[in-house]
Amino acid sequence: MDSISEAFARQFPERKNVLMIVNLPDGTLVYARGRLGLIPTDRPSQPDYAVYLDERWNDDAEVSWPYRMIAWPDFGVPENQSELFDVIVDIHTRARSGEIVEIACYGGLGRTGTVLACLAVCAGVPFRDAVGWVHVNYDQRALKQKSKSSLSNRSRIRFEVFPI
Repeated sequence: MDSISEAFARQFPERKNVLMIVNLPDGTLVYARGRLGLIPTDRPSQPDYAVYLDERWNDDAEVSWPYRMIAWPDFGVPENQSELFDVIVDIHTRARSGEIVEIACYGGLGRTGTVLACLAVCAGVPFRDAVGWVHVNYDQRALKQKSKSSLSNRSRIRFEVFPI
């Protein structure tokens, strides 16, 4: 680990993945990010494709790769859940074929954590274990929202709606 990553690991011991590379149970790798400094912001390398879950990524001058923007308000549910599910399957397929895929919202914990839980299900994790898998393999703070309505909405996405 480089000194920045080591310093971050000391500052945030709850982080399970300092480099933000998430290794799904089927061996698929994805990058996970946010913009608020809650998680590291350095990329190990440039992604081939990204899915952004917050419109603030639209104006990022560093983003020069193809990406898809999903309309999904913070602490809410996506405007088009079918689109989200199609995108989750697409990015899992892309990553399995060797593309470097990045997933990011604003904080890197709620919406990004929800997509990681869905990707874990795509990779073979049972629905009921997906959030725990994200806590162990990504960040124990992920998917722990202060708003009960937001947690309820995200639980509905993860467990009742995702069609896999």
